[in-house]
Amino acid sequence: MLDGKKVLFSGMQATGNLTLGNYLGALKNWVTLSDEYECFYSVVDMHSITVRQDPQVLRKRARALLTLYIAAGLDPEKNCIYYQSHVSAHAELAWVLNCFTYMGELNRMTQFKDKAAKHADNINAGLFTYPVLMAADILLYQTDVVPVGIDQMQHLELTRDIAERFNAIYGDVFTVPEAYIGKVGAKIMSLQDPSRKMSKSDENPNASIYLMDDADTIRRKCKRAVTDSVGIIQYTDEQPGLRNLLDIYCACTGKTPEEAVREFDGQGYGVLKEAVGEAVVGVLDPLQKRVAELEKDKAYIDRIIKENAEKAGYFASKTLRKVHRKIGFPDRIR
Repeated sequence: MLDGKKVLFSGMQATGNLTLGNYLGALKNWVTLSDEYECFYSVVDMHSITVRQDPQVLRKRARALLTLYIAAGLDPEKNCIYYQSHVSAHAELAWVLNCFTYMGELNRMTQFKDKAAKHADNINAGLFTYPVLMAADILLYQTDVVPVGIDQMQHLELTRDIAERFNAIYGDVFTVPEAYIGKVGAKIMSLQDPSRKMSKSDENPNASIYLMDDADTIRRKCKRAVTDSVGIIQYTDEQPGLRNLLDIYCACTGKTPEEAVREFDGQGYGVLKEAVGEAVVGVLDPLQKRVAELEKDKAYIDRIIKENAEKAGYFASKTLRKVHRKIGFPDRIR
């Protein structure tokens, strides 16, 4: 707990381009949390290199993601927004925690199996121990709560197990984090396959709306969205494509599904798709303009990067020093 507030940690990888799903499902909600929590939002670029990256592209995307955090409304004076790779304590603690994590636990991680299947030519040790680095990310800041989706819940449970194991041996060292249970962000599905989440790694360019897509591209993708042959606008699981469009419309306009269904009652799918496209453009246009403003102010972004890395490093080093003392590493001469 810092300054009387519980600590919240989250982050996104600097790979791919963020989608509307990333924004409506997570980033938009992060903005509302800074009044209640002391928030650390990381660009987790160290996680990104478990898959081979073009160095110039990774560097560019990391800066673009940090800029997007700010453009979305995260105040870098109230929230600690930083690059994971700029705080060496993440890697240092990950090594220590590797020594308190069992092979069997890592073998059970379903995301490792999924990623190993996708990258069979590069099944590296980092891909295997990825959850331990994630545990270090969380435990470094004595995090109380972590907003996680279902796909990351297994990693959070492992983090809790590692923290409890370490605490049982050495005393009260780590805060054992809880999953953040609060306002759930909209779950946005693929425009081309509504059985899957909208993804920044989807190979079909029409499946995802990216945050920096221009207005015409957004409208075109909405018009091409998969629906059905029922011909009636209803909010049901039996019409997943239509339901997804209504979810997007509601998330962008603040309306309820019931209000949206009444609004489009008796109208065709084309009218709904056009309205969804306009609603998305209305949400993303100010975000894109803010990104453009921030990209012009290189000195400001550079200052945020430097100052917030120092802030994150300060809190991370306090935990790391405590861990080093507990496990018996020699004191550093200062």
